[in-house]
Amino acid sequence: MILPPPEQLFFVCGPTAAGKSARALELAAELDGEIVNADAFQLYRGVEVLTAAPPQEDLGKAPHHLYGVLSPAEPVDAMAWLRMVLPVIDELLSRGKTPVITGGSGLYLKFLSHGPSPLPPGDPVLREELEALSLTELVSRLQAVDPVEAARTDLNNRRYVSRALEVCILAGVPCSSLRDDWEQASAARESKLRGELVLRDRPALHERIAKRTRAMLKGGAIEEVAALTDAAPGLEKAIGLGEIRRHLAGEIDLVECEELINAATRQYAKRQETWFRREKWLKSE
Repeated sequence: MILPPPEQLFFVCGPTAAGKSARALELAAELDGEIVNADAFQLYRGVEVLTAAPPQEDLGKAPHHLYGVLSPAEPVDAMAWLRMVLPVIDELLSRGKTPVITGGSGLYLKFLSHGPSPLPPGDPVLREELEALSLTELVSRLQAVDPVEAARTDLNNRRYVSRALEVCILAGVPCSSLRDDWEQASAARESKLRGELVLRDRPALHERIAKRTRAMLKGGAIEEVAALTDAAPGLEKAIGLGEIRRHLAGEIDLVECEELINAATRQYAKRQETWFRREKWLKSE
């Protein structure tokens, strides 16, 4: 999998309701670009109000890609999104356009900006075999196959030791070499990355969240959820889906539904802000 040159991309990141979509439109105009979705929930069609997807008015101001491209039942993760987005970016670059990548799904953005982790996924059979070993045996085996990783691993933490050993076995090379090679490649890409972090002060962001939630509930989100017959595990995590279902079932009234959505959205925004602030290459708008 070949990632596009980092200097040819532009990222617009930030917490939900901060104004990323509006900023992306401005940048698309400035950079002769087109907007590419990096929000896990906005990949789904039929839930545009629930997921705060760009309205038709904004979609007409600049070309938008990967919005509403999946049925609600289709599963997706960061790697699946990366496979979807790379051909889109290649096509944009072939036309001389700047891909303006915008969204709040941190891991999705990280896979494109720095590349996915090279560590292999866990293997249930091997993991069961390792579970049968004592911590002392695990440490001994890790020190034998990868002394570098063993030296920087908390050897009292069984989960860390077991995972490092699992990676060595599955990859056939030391875990430390995989990590070091990836970190070097990521650092090289990061030095060329371009992007903005859209932030609001806490009271302003909370006000925007409350306004959006109210508009969402009045604008069709309840009807979207009522019509939703099957949802992929990822979509099930969309804020508002569970709360609206509870309202439709008569468990909570609309006022409590709105309050719960607001609270969950504020908590999510805080986690997003913490994630993106760690990305020092992003410039605050």
